[in-house]
Amino acid sequence: MYAIIETGGKQYKVQEGLVFSVEKLVAEAGSEVVLDKVLAVGSGADMTFGQPYVQSAKVTVEVVEHGRGEKIIVFKKRRRKDSKKTQGHRQDFTKLKVKTISA
Repeated sequence: MYAIIETGGKQYKVQEGLVFSVEKLVAEAGSEVVLDKVLAVGSGADMTFGQPYVQSAKVTVEVVEHGRGEKIIVFKKRRRKDSKKTQGHRQDFTKLKVKTISA
């Protein structure tokens, strides 16, 4: 059984036991969070799709850790104008582990 959830403006396909990273959530490491924006749930022929969300479907996850991603460099240059700008960015993330999926 798997579910498609939405968090942080992105969609993720999850199943029990999966560890994945999402945009930073406000929760302590080791605590449980219930994600209720479930777009689809089920497996095989008995899939249930929401419009936009499935009613009474929940995914319970455990917060494993918080962290920061790899540094990316943003470089902008305007040719022949002697103008350039360099900027770095590291995105915050939360690593989650799926405990249960209830439909």
